[in-house]
Amino acid sequence: MLTGVLFYCLNLEMLLESVAMDKDVDIDKVVRQHLDMEQFFAGFAVKGETGPGEPQEQEDNMAVAEKAGELEKMADEVRQCRKCDLGSLRTNAVPGEGNPNARIMFVGEAPGADEDAQGRPFVGRAGQLLDKVIEACGLKRSDVFIGNILKCRPPENRDPRADEIISCLPYLQRQIEIINPEIIVALGAHAARTLLNSTKSIGELRGQFHEYYAGLGRASIKLMPTYHTAYLLRNYSPENRRRVWEDMKKVLAELGLPIPERSKK
Repeated sequence: MLTGVLFYCLNLEMLLESVAMDKDVDIDKVVRQHLDMEQFFAGFAVKGETGPGEPQEQEDNMAVAEKAGELEKMADEVRQCRKCDLGSLRTNAVPGEGNPNARIMFVGEAPGADEDAQGRPFVGRAGQLLDKVIEACGLKRSDVFIGNILKCRPPENRDPRADEIISCLPYLQRQIEIINPEIIVALGAHAARTLLNSTKSIGELRGQFHEYYAGLGRASIKLMPTYHTAYLLRNYSPENRRRVWEDMKKVLAELGLPIPERSKK
């Protein structure tokens, strides 16, 4: 289309010279027609330019790419981190993974043996169950972001220590700031207590939204505590499964997402 525009512009003078020889031709009319045609061609997108509606989409894509870059840069910092003893005991750090623009962010306690081996969050049996929970919501793992309070596995999967949380928590806080999810789903007591600065049990916290404060000048983020999928594996019962699903239905409703028909029963 750009070639067409240039053709009309470069040949305008020749066109006027030609029609000027004919007294019956209205030169003003020819010029107006030519300008109309030029504007017509200019209305099409050409290489290096964007058409109507494209600038916003391009801007959004650039914002997501920028988020992804920031997350990867931080992931490199996590892999090099030695702020606590876990840095020298791990096989692999587990920074977290998922959609940089996720509306939902799942946060667990710490990596386990499978996660430590692969460097990815929630890939063991508990992770497989989390995948099923996500799928039951009508979503894919690639739609959400998954991380942990600790980025390295505590020996024998023991509970995180206070000094380890203090050293590692800033990484998760930064991830939350970058992604800025609409809802955080805290999996288990350790994640919920840490993010909410609470001493309540998961049984007291789950089933209702709380507010996570990302920092001064930033809007709070809704946080839904629920049972960790590892807990469900150890204490599997229809009742516990129902409780987790009730929590997730509230998350979907808050986001305005449909609840899959098969799971409404």
